[in-house]
Amino acid sequence: MDPKAVKSDLVLILDYGSQYTHLITRRIRSLSVFSLTISGTSPLKTITDLNPRVVILSGGPHSVHTDDSPSFPPGFTEWAEANGVFVLGICYGLQLIVQRLGGVVRVGEKQEYGKMEIVVESNSGVFGSNRVGDRQVVWMSHGDEVAKLPQGFRVVAQSQQGVVAAIESPERRFYGLQYHPEVTHSPGGMETLRYFLFDVCGVSAGWKMENVMEEEIKVINSTVAPEDHVICALSGGVDSTVAATLVHKAIGDRLHCIFVDNGLLRYKEQERVMETFEKDLHLPVTCVDASEQFLSKLKGVVDPEVKRKIIGKEFICIFDDFAHELEKKLGRKPSYLVQGTLYPDVIESCPPPGSGRTHSHTIKSHHNVGGLPKDMKLKLIEPLKLLFKDEVRQLGKILNVPLGFLKRHPFPGPGLAVRVLGDVTAGNALEVLRQVDEIFIQSIKDAGLYDEIWQAFAVFLPVRSVGVQGDQRTHSHVVSLRAVTSQDGMTAEWYYFTHEFYDDVSRKICNSVRGVNRVVYDITSKPPSTIEWE
Repeated sequence: MDPKAVKSDLVLILDYGSQYTHLITRRIRSLSVFSLTISGTSPLKTITDLNPRVVILSGGPHSVHTDDSPSFPPGFTEWAEANGVFVLGICYGLQLIVQRLGGVVRVGEKQEYGKMEIVVESNSGVFGSNRVGDRQVVWMSHGDEVAKLPQGFRVVAQSQQGVVAAIESPERRFYGLQYHPEVTHSPGGMETLRYFLFDVCGVSAGWKMENVMEEEIKVINSTVAPEDHVICALSGGVDSTVAATLVHKAIGDRLHCIFVDNGLLRYKEQERVMETFEKDLHLPVTCVDASEQFLSKLKGVVDPEVKRKIIGKEFICIFDDFAHELEKKLGRKPSYLVQGTLYPDVIESCPPPGSGRTHSHTIKSHHNVGGLPKDMKLKLIEPLKLLFKDEVRQLGKILNVPLGFLKRHPFPGPGLAVRVLGDVTAGNALEVLRQVDEIFIQSIKDAGLYDEIWQAFAVFLPVRSVGVQGDQRTHSHVVSLRAVTSQDGMTAEWYYFTHEFYDDVSRKICNSVRGVNRVVYDITSKPPSTIEWE
């Protein structure tokens, strides 16, 4: 989408590698303000061409007083002041403002990590809704501290340890927070961002999904020539379905959807999703059974990154074959492939420089981002790549995708390959997992809890345990159940079921699935874990 076409002031985030940068983007969008993240070391022209109303400098793992620390480009501060652009530094961003504008940052005598109380010391633009002496709990994560402020700046809040927690220079429109207002561990952080954007910066709110739909349709039509045809990979999930519906609205019958059964689908998934595509969404879909092709390539593979790359490569091979078949039928080979890539996929896969994630590390390669082969012949159309999952659901609702379908829990592109730890072809792992997963999900639905949970699934563990079933010793499989709540999939908390639910679902699984004698529950949040196990 073209940021200049969005009917909202742009809040541009310069990313310096913080694990929370994506949350800044998300929080600001939730205020109906368009936000966009680019690399913190982007050229000045890239920044000025976007014409932001506000620039936020993110946190990061670096120290500003080291030689190799990233920074904003030469001329940035002069440009911001000359054009009335507001600048807010968060954590490393605050220290960057101080260091670049003539102040001093040093290694802190007292490091601050985790929850910390701060005290407001003066009436300010950042804390305009608070009074002097007010206290609030915030989330700190820094080892350096401000030793001397640049000329024209003042301290507006300090931590309980006496460390500078917030600074500002209203005349120059530069502000800084040493803590992270974007995380939920800073309870008043959202109100601080709201007040800063609307009351201090005078930002206009006009970020709406209707605007996104209209703009993406324009982008698709300008990208795809009238004579071109497009392939869309449908996984049966919300993302690819919304992407397909959007593209179909833009180019009509020139869209050709393909659903691939790769042998890694859930229980009766092919039958269920094909019925939805045909009856409810009226999308033209060709179903291809390639289970043997995928499973033969995955035989003996245990490394999760290798699994993802193999799956990504095989998908592309199938799409290329499908394109050749369409060429015979249409007399013209399709040039584009639509995928339902989301913003969190891009963040976690950490693409090459220019994507805006140049100072962070790869968490895992998503098969549709980091797992794509370099020699892929089809050009990509990814209309959702700047959106979070809940935004995609909003867009799907506008596009009249059935609500029941939009509420489906996320399902990973590599399918059950990342839920069977180790070799997916070993023994009857996939069949056992399908049965366990079906019992778990149906139990959640029967309990009326499905819509409360972001994602729930089962994991097949590469271990066996001793048990007693039918008065006989067994040495059978262990499965883990996982259920989490989340807003965007980037952070998550494990879901608290009742003891009665745990007891009921465990009994159902052990009594119904041959070869399973132990059920465990994953109580780890994200971070430190990811939602999926691989």
